[in-house]
Amino acid sequence: MSDDTEKLPEGTLISHLLELRDRLLRAFIAVLLVFMPCAYYSNAIFEWIERPLQRELPKGATLIATSITSPFTTPFKLAFIVALLIAMPYVIYQVWAFVAPGLYRREKRFAKPLLASAILLFYCGAAFAYFIVFPIMFRFFVSTLPNGVQMMADITNYMDFVLVMLLSFGVAFEVPVAVVLLVATGLVSVEKLTTIRGYVIIGIFVIAAILTPPDAISQTIMALPMYALYEGGIIFARILVRKPAEPAEENE
Repeated sequence: MSDDTEKLPEGTLISHLLELRDRLLRAFIAVLLVFMPCAYYSNAIFEWIERPLQRELPKGATLIATSITSPFTTPFKLAFIVALLIAMPYVIYQVWAFVAPGLYRREKRFAKPLLASAILLFYCGAAFAYFIVFPIMFRFFVSTLPNGVQMMADITNYMDFVLVMLLSFGVAFEVPVAVVLLVATGLVSVEKLTTIRGYVIIGIFVIAAILTPPDAISQTIMALPMYALYEGGIIFARILVRKPAEPAEENE
């Protein structure tokens, strides 16, 4: 009897490790499959990324490459990041499929819409940065050029800047998910969230100042949607709190 109890945890651990390996392998294959066409069209993807700046640059100005290898490595790295972002829902699904068997039924019902909302909000934040923030921000930077100075940005520095901004706005749009999680876990009540609005506004503007370039326009463009999403998170948290409690008996 003692031998069986000793073998059971070991066998369970090995089966979990094998399943984890399979899930990671599937996620890697998915990213690889998406990466191959992205690598083939890497230059076209980079042209799409640089379009917001090219539209605002003065006539005759263009991006430059200050390194011999950057014309190849920069679009190649961008293609991999784009492939990872495109395949991210499937990657997260594999993580969910590995974790879900250990969750309660109520936790599964709660986590599914939360994960879907987090992915959708991240994409919305990145799209907001590309289509709305970049044109305004680049137009402002170009308009502040001193006389006799021509903007010639390096493609690697530009790509790093754009990716940081896309990631920052994608994460900033996760505010409703964070608010709902805080209320659902009991760390903060909805009433407390409504009474600390002033501190939240200050914190949002501080975060926006850290994540965006040092100008008031970019900071405000990030801070206002973050606060609107904070209020939206409070609304969803109220709806969540009003839901009737689940039965005490839950299946694992």
